[in-house]
Amino acid sequence: MDWHSRKITAILENALLEDRATRDATTYACIEPQQQATATVMTKQDCVLAGVGVIARTLEVFAQLDGTVSGYADVRSHPEIFDGVRLRKGDFVAVIQHNARVILSCERVILNLLQRLSGIATMTRKFVDAVEGTKARILDTRKTAPGLRMLDKYAVRCGGGHNHRLDLSDGVLIKNNHIALAGGIAPVLARAHRNRRGDQPIEIEVRNLEEFEQALQNGAEAVLLDNMPVDDVRRAVERLERHTRRVPLEVSGGINLQTVRAYAETGVEYISIGALTHSPAAVDMNLRTKPT
Repeated sequence: MDWHSRKITAILENALLEDRATRDATTYACIEPQQQATATVMTKQDCVLAGVGVIARTLEVFAQLDGTVSGYADVRSHPEIFDGVRLRKGDFVAVIQHNARVILSCERVILNLLQRLSGIATMTRKFVDAVEGTKARILDTRKTAPGLRMLDKYAVRCGGGHNHRLDLSDGVLIKNNHIALAGGIAPVLARAHRNRRGDQPIEIEVRNLEEFEQALQNGAEAVLLDNMPVDDVRRAVERLERHTRRVPLEVSGGINLQTVRAYAETGVEYISIGALTHSPAAVDMNLRTKPT
């Protein structure tokens, strides 16, 4: 992850501006301007870490927003602490040495992002572990927090998952509403083949085996089996073994940690899980300071 990219910088600027971090009334009233501090960030539960780069970059962006800040933020982690590593309860994520006012004013933004991203990575790793030994890959979706998609999808990769489309320009995925408005599976696929840009693959969502067969017969290049029972998914995989073309299969819809293994064992290549990013449980972390 390029933590200095324009998009990441904009995310952090917006988060700090939303919190009015440069107008922190409590810190301004209670802490002397030149007070230095050492802060430790610690996880209070087992997790997979994601977003450690947020710490130093948030402090840097704060300094860009507040021209009165001086001094270099020294943020250090143990060499074995990096994004994607498994942490145990009580492990230190990082130690910060910097101006006390800046640390306190940035604390909530740092923790909000670090906790969310680590929550996504932790949940993703549970799904990845659940399908270990199969050929299935765990995918994310576009069900991300508005404005945080780049970070959310990065956290999925930290957890061992893979990214599906980054945005609507990133491929053709025909869903139920497209099918309904275009008049059915055959006409929508025909139109997609005529109008697609470049060599973007055409994937279509189907809800049952009859629609699956229509998709195969009309040139689908990948198929998403939506909310289909395990037995039907297995039949779809068996049907593909007799098909003349290789067509990747993805399954999605209500799949959880109790059912994901059964879907993976059908032989599908991809399993997409919206819950990775639309409802992750934030990892419990804290930041504690002491004067330097």
